[in-house]
Amino acid sequence: MTGRKTGDTPLRVGLVGYGLAGSVFHAPLIAATEGLVLDTVVTSNPERQQQARTEFPDVRTVATPDELFERAGDLDLVVIASPNKTHVPLATTALEAGLPVVVDKPVAGTAAEARTLAALAEERGLLLSVFQNRRWDNDFLTLRKLIDDGELGDVWRFESRFERWRPQLKGGWRESGDPAEIGGLLYDLGSHVVDQALVLFGPVTHVYAESDVRRPGAEADDDTFIALTHAGGARSHLYVSATTAQLGPRFRVLGSRAGYVKYGLDPQEAALREGRRPGTTSDWGTEPEDLWGRVGAGESPLTGGGRPEPTVPGDYPAYYAAVAKALLDGGPNPVTALEAAAALDVLEAARRSAQEKVAVTL
Repeated sequence: MTGRKTGDTPLRVGLVGYGLAGSVFHAPLIAATEGLVLDTVVTSNPERQQQARTEFPDVRTVATPDELFERAGDLDLVVIASPNKTHVPLATTALEAGLPVVVDKPVAGTAAEARTLAALAEERGLLLSVFQNRRWDNDFLTLRKLIDDGELGDVWRFESRFERWRPQLKGGWRESGDPAEIGGLLYDLGSHVVDQALVLFGPVTHVYAESDVRRPGAEADDDTFIALTHAGGARSHLYVSATTAQLGPRFRVLGSRAGYVKYGLDPQEAALREGRRPGTTSDWGTEPEDLWGRVGAGESPLTGGGRPEPTVPGDYPAYYAAVAKALLDGGPNPVTALEAAAALDVLEAARRSAQEKVAVTL
């Protein structure tokens, strides 16, 4: 897959959407990446336009994607961080305009749509990448290292939780019950935990899920559990919830030699929300020792069992560094649309399982 430039000139990036995803994640990470420059932000909200110009004084702002695509010849990459229902049509337009594309997760509402986008990108010889940033979470990087080093032996069970306590609705499309919005936690946080499970343990043969709408006035799922059987024999139990009064461990991983238990969330999102920027501090993505997970066998980590395991620093900047390398030097796509489609296969099966109260075979 190719970009549109080589040499020392930075790639000019158009960013569609300046809500949470655009302003907190994509814009700062793009701006911090060597070889990329944030050229244009698309948002129809005047306050967000002003926010973008304040945070990035050289950026252009336009109100509609059409205004962005009118300047397609001046851009080298389009990043789509707008509401989920717009991902497929905007990515299609960008690819047809000859532009490489990064799409926030979920890339589409169905695996079939994701594969259609992947085929279009392949036909045009363009990069199509999906922003699965939590492959670069500190706890996930640590777990991958432990598995690769054989510290846990054969992993038999993987428990992954993305739990929050948000008893009051926030409103907006993410909580909409309209299927066209692709809202709810199954496709939001579920996109992360399923992707991580597939990266660690490979393809899935069976899916079982329970999905509930707990909060008064809620329309979309806010408390969901997914059980996966991997072809390699591991089992993944994945929890995503906005209604968890007592939060469990982020990871509890049980292997034939030892287990790994890790509490707390990667600090990068909180740092980005606070306005901190990668590259401006030497301790980006690090966490204090008292938050390290523990590795051991035969005793609970909460009563001192096992040894503290230093947490590998989180590294969200690595995603856009890989995108830039793919466009400028022909490096590999950090997250392909076909990988995202495989995760959507699982999410679609989980939705069917919860609705029909059956286990689904893939």
